Amino acid sequence: MIADGAVMAVGGIVAGGVLGYVMARTAGSYILDIRMPDLVPVVASAGVLLAAAVIASFLPAARAARIDVMQALRSE
Repeated sequence: MIADGAVMAVGGIVAGGVLGYVMARTAGSYILDIRMPDLVPVVASAGVLLAAAVIASFLPAARAARIDVMQALRSE
């Protein structure tokens, strides 16, 4: 479950990075004062987003791991 959340987060980060780069280049052709951001803030924000996604995936996974499987099947 945690790996699935991390894979989805990485996919979103990559898609957002690519689309953000394309949009910045497109806007830069119309507005001359637009600069591309430095690499450090982009990588730092991607790391924060990835950490948030892993933590958000860990919490439901930990709760599901505490449930007894046989008891959950009997209650169905």
